[in-house]
Amino acid sequence: MDAARDRPEAPTSAGPGALFDASTDAAAVVSAHGVVIGWTRAAEELLGRPASETVGTSAAALLAMPGDPVRVAGVAERCRAGMGWSGLIAVRHRDGRRIDVDLRVSASFRIGAEECFLISARERRQQWAVGQSVLDGFLTRSPVGMAVMDTQLRYVWLNDTLERFGGVPRDQRLGRRLSELLPGLQADTLEGLMRKVLETGLPVTDYEYVGWSWADPHRQHAYSTSFFPLVDPDNSITGVCYMVLDVTERWNARQLLSLVSEAGTRIGTTLDVLWTAQELADFAVPRFADFVVVDLLEPVLSNEGHGAWLTDAGPAHAKPVMRRAGLSSVREGCPEAVARVGERVDFVPPPHGANLLIDGGPILIPVLDPSDALWTTEQPARSASIREFGLHSLISVPMRARNTALGLTTFIRSLNPVSFQPDDVLVAQELVARAALCVDNARRYTREHTAAVTLQRSLLPQALTGGTALEVASSYLPADPSGGVGGDWFDVIPLSGARVGLVVGDVVGHGITAAATMGRLRTAVQTLADMEMPPDELLAHLDDLVLRLSEEHSDEEATEATRQGRAGFLGATCLYAVYDPVTRRCTMARAGHPPPVVVAPDGRVTFPEPPAGPPLGLGGMAFEAGEIELAENSLLGLYTDGLVAAADRDMEHGMSRLGDLLSRRDTDLDTLCSSAVRQLVPAPQPDDIALLLTRTHSLGAEHVVSWEVPVDPAAVADLRGRATRQVETWGFGELAMTTELIVSELVTNAIRYAEPPIRLRLIRDSRLTCEVADASSTAPRLRHARSTDEGGRGLFLVAQLSHRWGARYTPVGKIIWAEQEIPPSPSGV
Repeated sequence: MDAARDRPEAPTSAGPGALFDASTDAAAVVSAHGVVIGWTRAAEELLGRPASETVGTSAAALLAMPGDPVRVAGVAERCRAGMGWSGLIAVRHRDGRRIDVDLRVSASFRIGAEECFLISARERRQQWAVGQSVLDGFLTRSPVGMAVMDTQLRYVWLNDTLERFGGVPRDQRLGRRLSELLPGLQADTLEGLMRKVLETGLPVTDYEYVGWSWADPHRQHAYSTSFFPLVDPDNSITGVCYMVLDVTERWNARQLLSLVSEAGTRIGTTLDVLWTAQELADFAVPRFADFVVVDLLEPVLSNEGHGAWLTDAGPAHAKPVMRRAGLSSVREGCPEAVARVGERVDFVPPPHGANLLIDGGPILIPVLDPSDALWTTEQPARSASIREFGLHSLISVPMRARNTALGLTTFIRSLNPVSFQPDDVLVAQELVARAALCVDNARRYTREHTAAVTLQRSLLPQALTGGTALEVASSYLPADPSGGVGGDWFDVIPLSGARVGLVVGDVVGHGITAAATMGRLRTAVQTLADMEMPPDELLAHLDDLVLRLSEEHSDEEATEATRQGRAGFLGATCLYAVYDPVTRRCTMARAGHPPPVVVAPDGRVTFPEPPAGPPLGLGGMAFEAGEIELAENSLLGLYTDGLVAAADRDMEHGMSRLGDLLSRRDTDLDTLCSSAVRQLVPAPQPDDIALLLTRTHSLGAEHVVSWEVPVDPAAVADLRGRATRQVETWGFGELAMTTELIVSELVTNAIRYAEPPIRLRLIRDSRLTCEVADASSTAPRLRHARSTDEGGRGLFLVAQLSHRWGARYTPVGKIIWAEQEIPPSPSGV
């Protein structure tokens, strides 16, 4: 027996009773030694051998073929492994006849200590022979189109089904080629496949294609075709047989599924409402429709929410106010459109009204009738467009997402002669549902982004002034919508002694949280600067504040931030500088921030690098300050990394370009600032941008006078007189008396309580400043003296006479200062 005829045990599908059944099939139990120990009545009937003659004998005696020990051992090993075996075996009837049986051997089992196998058999019956008449009827009436072609690819025979598929009568096909009869049905490709079958003798199966047929010339059909060679008894190929199955429904379902899947990657690529609406229209044309319009409710476009058009107590049939957000057509310029993108529309297919958008379902109009009274009455312009451009079929689908009414999308066919079918409505719904979710995401994000930008801009300084010490210009650009607004900020803070504080910073992260954190840090910097802290100490206190703010974030907030892709760590970079116009010295410190840029009057560009401290929020590290001297009319620029760092260049290259742009001294400061930002960042980028430019000025000898103060109370009168005369020389006679009192109190306190050397200085700037410097670090304290006290009213008197007063520390002591407002000059003087 041929071993190739063996097969693993498995059910068959040959019809009723195909499975082996020990209750009806011939069965025997055989021991591992090949001895029959069990015999059924069906086995007696199959082989004509009674149990009394068979049980106890060798099973090999029942075979009508030579023994094969190797094969038997292999079958036994398989059965011992828990699997069965089946195959075709020849056995011997008692009368000597040979019987072919399908034999099945079960997995081994034990009876007591004996290993056994259950063997069942069924006689192999002769296969049914098909009569010629039956075969002819089967081929002719088969639901599968079939044809036979000769070696010249001419029709020899075809059945009724294929004749019906092509729409060409049988007598016109016989003796002719496919390419002669159906040239639009990919005939050249099909004949190429048939030639391949003739050359190789190998079949080609399930080739799918789409084409038109004379049977249905207004609709494309999809076909699945298989080709196989016809071989005569001497193995010569005498022709090709091909079978055709109409798979249009399956093809359409697969194409629509592919369409919907592709829509997921092509619609909603940006967080822009109008762009998303246009993507939906562009995607559906011409894949699904010839003309598509997307109309969105005005509140959706204005980020006001939804349903606002229903607030007016108008008639129940009032139509919603929408704007055209997307428009696409197979015709150039979309001539079918009654309204263009951005224009107001109120289109709802009649007789439907506003409720369609809120709770209505999709509308299918397979055949548009422009003469319909509803269209001519309610939509006269659109009725004319339907008639002019042959718009013949329509689907309108309300756009809704998260219980929010967004608008209406309408699909129309004109050049495509096939009308929309109910299955197309499901596809339109799926496309609109995906787009609606993207539109709603864009709407929500745009609203949040607008709120964040508004918050960011409201927290930035609305007007900057550097007094007489600095000319100031600034520029701020928020990140593009995909990146979200960041936390960049800048500020100019007036300080005592005509000095000016300059700050620029960048908070880690994006969104409203970053903008709010920026506002808190800006307020903190202003407060610390007003306390006259030097730059390094100010950054140290700011670092402590950021650490405390970070501790306020709970673990849940950090986890949520990580899940949404936001920074869970709260940190910032910052650069703080103080410019003194009297000494032209600029002291600065930085926390993880890029260095400033300085352009000298001669155009030379430098990037002075004060000691680089760590970013704010790390804690445990000290900050150091550096000092530079700036020539008169020097340009000092502070910026955030978004200005100089980008994906297409490193930061050093960006800093070099910034220096080159700022070295052009022939433009005013505002123009120079905006031009530099525009040229460095010509397109939106995912990070905020801030640039603060200042042009320095100095206060000459005519604005500043100073005197050494002897440690002698008698010297106070002389200093009062000098100060009074100087104020009058500057033309501020009305301030002479208050200046005399302020000088008297400050100098007297310094002589009494401070340590020499002591120095008095008057500064004429936007305000008149009186400063008394000494070598003591003891802080002055404002006291409220009682009515019986003889002293203790000095600083209280200074506070009452001056606009503001304070103290600041220096490396060698402290300075007590008081400022007075300079009265405006009389008109005409």
